[in-house]
Amino acid sequence: MTTLTSPHDLLSAIPFVVGFKPEESIILISVKADSVSMAMRIDFPISLDDGQIDLLMSHLKKDRAEAVLAVFYLPHFSTEASLVIDALSGAIENHGMQLRESLVVSDNRWRSLLCSDESCCPEKGSPLPDIHHSRIAVEQVALGKPLPFENMDELVASLSPLPEDVEIRDQIALIPRIDYETDPRPLQREGAEAVIDFMADFQADGLCRDKKLIALVLVRLLDLQVRDFALGSVTEETMTHYFNAWRWLMRIAPAGYVAPVATLFAAVAYERGDGALAQRAPSPLSYATAAKSVATGAT
Repeated sequence: MTTLTSPHDLLSAIPFVVGFKPEESIILISVKADSVSMAMRIDFPISLDDGQIDLLMSHLKKDRAEAVLAVFYLPHFSTEASLVIDALSGAIENHGMQLRESLVVSDNRWRSLLCSDESCCPEKGSPLPDIHHSRIAVEQVALGKPLPFENMDELVASLSPLPEDVEIRDQIALIPRIDYETDPRPLQREGAEAVIDFMADFQADGLCRDKKLIALVLVRLLDLQVRDFALGSVTEETMTHYFNAWRWLMRIAPAGYVAPVATLFAAVAYERGDGALAQRAPSPLSYATAAKSVATGAT
């Protein structure tokens, strides 16, 4: 993430950090050596108990945060928002971290809780900046990051499975599984070569039309060594390409073959700084639930 020098920068950056324009949310951003390190988003709660606060603080401490940027997107429903804000703000400082900025957003206006200068932080707040024309947006798009989604529903939809392709499922049934009681290396090597071929096809056309190749990649990614190869193949130059390819493959993968691809996608998303997509890899229990949990960005 680029350097944040003002509240306008922070408010413009948050949608890029979490992947969508948040509403009724609390955003806590870890800062180390004056650089943004990690971001958490939770739904704005009616109240927070000590256990919930301790859990949030543990994530910040685990990241070795030196300071915290907090942004509170107030809910429309009735809540003791000030009690929640005060409790979190106090906990941050009690855990030895500096609360470097604390912003409240409501009705498309924002104000700082740490600034008492009416000339720059009037009590009624200031209009939210238009992120599409911000310096942050220009820099992020130049780095290959897409504009954030309008809301979480759009973000979740971008990860949701597409209708199952019967031909891919039929091709999967024809592929022999790796027998680990014999030498697995020939089929692991086949898997690594399939990943290379798949990425080349995707780079050329923005998708892969070879259903047999897609099926082979999905089956071989069940193997840890093949996944390690796929993960190790990512470079700074190819990161956006791999990000798009794994997301596409994750959405078309049949049930039972999603989790390995989702793990690779989450790893690349983390390296790209896509906070909402990278907090954890989806579990194999339910892809719909998994997509929701990745998009939420809280563990």
